[in-house]
Amino acid sequence: MLQNLPLVGILIIGLNILFTFIGFKNDNFFDQYRFQIGKIREGEYFRLLSSGFLHVNTTHLLFNMFTFYFFVNIVVGMLGTVSFLGLFLGSLLAGNFFAYYFHFKDSYYSAVGASGAVTGVLFSALLLYPNIELMLFLIPIPIPGYLFGIGYILYTLYGMKAQNDTIGHTAHFGGAIGGILITLLVKPEVLYSSILMLSILSLAVITAGVLLYRQQR
Repeated sequence: MLQNLPLVGILIIGLNILFTFIGFKNDNFFDQYRFQIGKIREGEYFRLLSSGFLHVNTTHLLFNMFTFYFFVNIVVGMLGTVSFLGLFLGSLLAGNFFAYYFHFKDSYYSAVGASGAVTGVLFSALLLYPNIELMLFLIPIPIPGYLFGIGYILYTLYGMKAQNDTIGHTAHFGGAIGGILITLLVKPEVLYSSILMLSILSLAVITAGVLLYRQQR
């Protein structure tokens, strides 16, 4: 599996596995580096980055790393190693910053996982390859990328509004936006090749802004 990955992909997967399993064995380590609003408000900003390399269980880790594995090659191929690393870390931070502001009033809100960064990589792939088709784990039918993007964004916005599960929807949304903006910065020509996807995401950003405004009132 790893032999087909670029070096940056192997490095990211390796760090996620390493720090996640350290967290499994050491509760103090997990608590010290997870995302938690109260601790970040006290100045522990490193949690915005470190929490992205921890996971709550093996299933959580595998899901994120398998999703990452499916898209890392094609995105690195278009952006290059340095820009891809910037995309991954930038999406991770964007997701956690958005979650921080969305849940700012809840000092005990806590989260871990690379989902924000992985979502950024996924949406970068959707922009770079507007005709891409995806297959979901439980649906063995190719789905056009733009339809997947619409469904994912709608589900994420619903999750942000409902807040009735343990999924970090805010980090996913922020990571998607981070991935999109960084991709546009590195490859501005996608403005012309991915107009539909960008239009959909623009509407989603406006909706998320309204939700964020109402959340902070």
